[in-house]
Amino acid sequence: MRVSRQLSLLALAGACALCACSGSQTVEAQSAAQRGKPDTSARGDGSRCEFKGRLDREVSESVGTGALQPSIRRVYRVLGEGDQRRRILVCREVDTNLDGIKDMVRHYNDQGEAVEEQADSNYDGKLDTWIRFSKGRIAQVDIDSNQDDSPDETRYYVHGKLSRVQRDTNRDGKPDVWEIYASGHLERMGVDVDHDGRVDRWNRDGVAAEQAARAAASNAAGDTSAEGEGDEAGADAEPESAGAAP
Repeated sequence: MRVSRQLSLLALAGACALCACSGSQTVEAQSAAQRGKPDTSARGDGSRCEFKGRLDREVSESVGTGALQPSIRRVYRVLGEGDQRRRILVCREVDTNLDGIKDMVRHYNDQGEAVEEQADSNYDGKLDTWIRFSKGRIAQVDIDSNQDDSPDETRYYVHGKLSRVQRDTNRDGKPDVWEIYASGHLERMGVDVDHDGRVDRWNRDGVAAEQAARAAASNAAGDTSAEGEGDEAGADAEPESAGAAP
């Protein structure tokens, strides 16, 4: 009986050891498999900021208005060490519709000025808007309105104000409509009717021209009536911005 009991205990201990060994191998195998897989936690949310695997990057996540989980990611470049350590914002991306996918990303230079921005404005998973900045001000906007991965509308800005727009309406890759703006208002529009790359017809905004003429006449009349009443009346008046010339 004693021998039989010892044999039973030995068999039980062997079985336990076998299970433990098998369990350990399973955990180790799972860990190895996990180590072999790429970390897609950031890429899975549509991230376009570069920071994975970079020791000179630091990431900050924050929750935007109305969001239940982090919807804003800021990526910083880390410079210096100790007391000289500082961070420079190089990339910022946002989930604007709170669906868990980042749909807008903006890149910055070392001075903290915006350089370029990319966006998926219709939330289909493809970029359709590209914005360029000059000295922190918007300079150019390219828009893909038909989801063919090629811009068909380009807007140009001067000193942050809209200056001109060109559109490709027949989707042949060449602009056939040009809009010229002055002081942010449409002044005239050129149309390439036969699509040979040249303007065939200029359409001018007669209403805007008439309004401008009336405003100029009104200002001239006001200046005339103010003569002889002293120079202090207009001393603090700011001159109207001339706007961007076409």
